[in-house]
Amino acid sequence: MMKKLYTVLILFLLVFFCPVFLSSVIGQPPPPPPVEDIPIDGGLGFLLVAGMAYGAKRLHDKKNGKQK
Repeated sequence: MMKKLYTVLILFLLVFFCPVFLSSVIGQPPPPPPVEDIPIDGGLGFLLVAGMAYGAKRLHDKKNGKQK
């Protein structure tokens, strides 16, 4: 008898409180946009130079017959 009462009480509380929690999460406004733009050039030049060096090494190795 008590187990059934606890089950009914828990289900009632879940049905009663779930919409309250969901509305508080959904009702929040979106965060403000960032103040400054994020620069992309920080490591882009380094990656470009590293890629060119790697490509030149591969071509050099291929030309000299040192392929793996």
